[in-house]
Amino acid sequence: MRQQALGVMFRCQYPPELLPVFAGQAEHVGFDELWIVEDCFWSGGIATTTVALGATQHMAVGLGILPAVARNPAFVAMELATLARLFPGRLLPGFGHGVAAWMEQVGALPPSQLAALEETTLAVKALLRGERYHASGRYVHLDQVKLDLPPTSIPPVALGVRGPKSLALSGRVADGTILAEAAAPAYVAWARAQTAAGAATVGRTEPHRLTVYAWCSIDANGAAARAKLRPVVAATLVSAEGGTQLAPLDIADDVRALAKRGVDALCADMPDVWLDQLAVCGTPAEGAQAIEQLYAAGADSVVLVPFIEGDPVDQVETMAHDLMPLLK
Repeated sequence: MRQQALGVMFRCQYPPELLPVFAGQAEHVGFDELWIVEDCFWSGGIATTTVALGATQHMAVGLGILPAVARNPAFVAMELATLARLFPGRLLPGFGHGVAAWMEQVGALPPSQLAALEETTLAVKALLRGERYHASGRYVHLDQVKLDLPPTSIPPVALGVRGPKSLALSGRVADGTILAEAAAPAYVAWARAQTAAGAATVGRTEPHRLTVYAWCSIDANGAAARAKLRPVVAATLVSAEGGTQLAPLDIADDVRALAKRGVDALCADMPDVWLDQLAVCGTPAEGAQAIEQLYAAGADSVVLVPFIEGDPVDQVETMAHDLMPLLK
């Protein structure tokens, strides 16, 4: 395995019946990791992670992310412990706040998303370690709960978060952090510093694994690759959540000013240099360079995000063929 891992995402919009072939091909062409996304209201994350693990032999499978408020922590710990026992050393689970609008839609938006995520993470990690856990918090209530079959290989728990308070929380209580799409190298380095600062407040010194999702659009014609990706990036940057990751970037003010004019204006007038910071795009050589820059900024794993359109398995093969030989 590479010193840093290279992964690929199975988009939640893909039909789940495609997953076994997709996962098997991703492993066959040499990806280190496959990442599953649980978004409302597509396929369930635990079920699809189980299928992906069963369809592969050696590849790690990440679950990024489970909304912390969507399941009782004791029951989600049972599910994760089962997978960790069946597929030891291959499960990479992640938790997050969940998109606020979706959590409100299902009646699960807590007054403090930060507190709910912290309480859930602490509970699930303790249960996976085989501890007897008691909690009487704002959101987690467990009365001396202990798993009868904890995993022998304890999976690292990551948090999929964006802002400074949440990143500091991840450093304090989690084993890693998952950064969403539009993570420029400068943002990756900034996020790494935020998690490190959080870890330092509680004296944590163990390694903290940083996983970065990155849109991928590669073509021998670099301009064509960027043109295909441009609407995707523009739509994300105009959204409230997409703008969160701009904070530490020197292009932040310019992006916000242009975004106020709407997606179409941003799509039309966005300079190539913005795309090159926010995605793995352009020619194969330019894409490989973008991946190396993310590693240099502090990413331990870069997870390539294919397009919703097009054949998913073909995209896996193309990304591997075009990029892997060029990575150091």
